[in-house]
Amino acid sequence: MALKAIHASGVHAPNLDHIPIPDNPAFLLPPHLSSERGEGYKWGKFIVAGHRGSGMNILQSSDPRMKRWRENSIKSFNNAAKFNLDFVEFDVQVTKDGCPVIFHDIHILTQNEGTIIERRVTEITLAEFLSYGPQREPGKVGKPLFRKTKDGSVFEWKVENDDPLCTLEEVFENVDESLGFNIELKFDDNKKYEEAELRRIHQAVLKIVNEHDKGRLIIFSSFQPDAAQLMKKLQDTFPVFFLTNGGCEIYTDPRRNSLEEAINLCLEAGLDGIVSQAKAIFRHPSMVGRIKDSRLSLLTYGQLNNLPEAVYIQHLMGVDGVIVDFVQEIKEAVSDFTEPLNEKEEKREENSSFDMEEKRESFSVHFSDRELSFLLKLIPGLLQN
Repeated sequence: MALKAIHASGVHAPNLDHIPIPDNPAFLLPPHLSSERGEGYKWGKFIVAGHRGSGMNILQSSDPRMKRWRENSIKSFNNAAKFNLDFVEFDVQVTKDGCPVIFHDIHILTQNEGTIIERRVTEITLAEFLSYGPQREPGKVGKPLFRKTKDGSVFEWKVENDDPLCTLEEVFENVDESLGFNIELKFDDNKKYEEAELRRIHQAVLKIVNEHDKGRLIIFSSFQPDAAQLMKKLQDTFPVFFLTNGGCEIYTDPRRNSLEEAINLCLEAGLDGIVSQAKAIFRHPSMVGRIKDSRLSLLTYGQLNNLPEAVYIQHLMGVDGVIVDFVQEIKEAVSDFTEPLNEKEEKREENSSFDMEEKRESFSVHFSDRELSFLLKLIPGLLQN
């Protein structure tokens, strides 16, 4: 199978020179399983989800794809739906007056007479929030939107296909019903949250979800450990995943600093799975087996997932799915390397004498230490070309 390489501007390779090779480098591709509510999702195929819809915005990037669609917008979500994605991932915060809105950054920025004005999304009302950016009402002009990068630089938030800011309720009402939602509960990394505040936020989100889900596939996720645990306590209808960068960055809360800690948190809280930074999986490939042995689902995110080769290797390793920015390119690549497998599986299912153990064995892909090391070290080379 030939995979088409695509340009991934602004993506930086992790240092993989000292990746530990597991003692048993054989990975088992998961068999076709059903998806049921109440006990977490058992994926029936390799999942592709659109990151903030049709991809996040990197305003300083030279790659036009990073500024093609307004992230976390209804227009971006419906564009992603055209490519038969399983989910879109988006960020939810709750305004001062209790309305769940779709926005990634903790602060929202505008400019007034040359001065940048920065406010917390959670400390403004819904009306104030919706006053930023493009307006739905004809002739009405909103406040110009700006965005601050991690290094402190500020850019005017301009994209090719713009769209007004929106609420969670509007997303349920206006996005293609075939598209699942990965609802990330967004919190400030530098703030300590009391349970009462988390509960208020969760209940506002659940009110909208319960009123509007209409059978749509939904999962919750959060980087905030207490938020993930509480969401599982408050409801058991929708799976809850813990988001982690697996040690790629270090936080004061140790539960966020490794895949090992992520597994422990999930098992203690009865969570359904982990969404890991892809770099962490490549740095610690043996953790895929640990996560699967713990009966947890595993999805990944990160700019490595914009490379078909990196996605293919994760598929072989046993990762259940990827969250991506380049939705069309990655969906096409995944279809290319998964469809033959599905066709073979369907034929075997027609043969009643083919038991589950034989079926599982048919999905086994074995690598020697040398082959696995080569595959894992291939990633930095892909990013440089």
